[in-house]
Amino acid sequence: MSDSLGFLISDVSRLMRRRFDERARQLGATRAQWRTLTMLSRNEGINQGALAELLEVEPITLCRMIDRLEESGLVERRRDPGDRRAWQLFLTEKSTPMLADLRVTADELFEQVLIGMSESARDALSASLNLIRANLIALPSPRTSEAAHG
Repeated sequence: MSDSLGFLISDVSRLMRRRFDERARQLGATRAQWRTLTMLSRNEGINQGALAELLEVEPITLCRMIDRLEESGLVERRRDPGDRRAWQLFLTEKSTPMLADLRVTADELFEQVLIGMSESARDALSASLNLIRANLIALPSPRTSEAAHG
């Protein structure tokens, strides 16, 4: 069961990413840009290092992404008033319609992939995935348990 369930979750995730990428490209964006903009919208004023950590990407990778988003006029860097060496990140007004369009695109995709599922089945799926995520977050890291026993 675990092999097939793990494969199924991975395959669904891969296909969702592919289908979203196809739709996002029509709006002139990538899934990585959407993730970055969405995470930034939830954490405006954050610095690049902290945002890279939230997105689980290398700081240099995020720096290049922010450079492109800044060139597109979607993000702006502002000096951190508390630390002259640091920059805070903010969305621009131009990002608002792009984020709205990408949200609609994601919502439409989810509606299409959940066709045939009742509302209760959708709720059960969401609850199950949330439980799996919570269980995964709660698992100790192998390094942590080795250090505790070593």
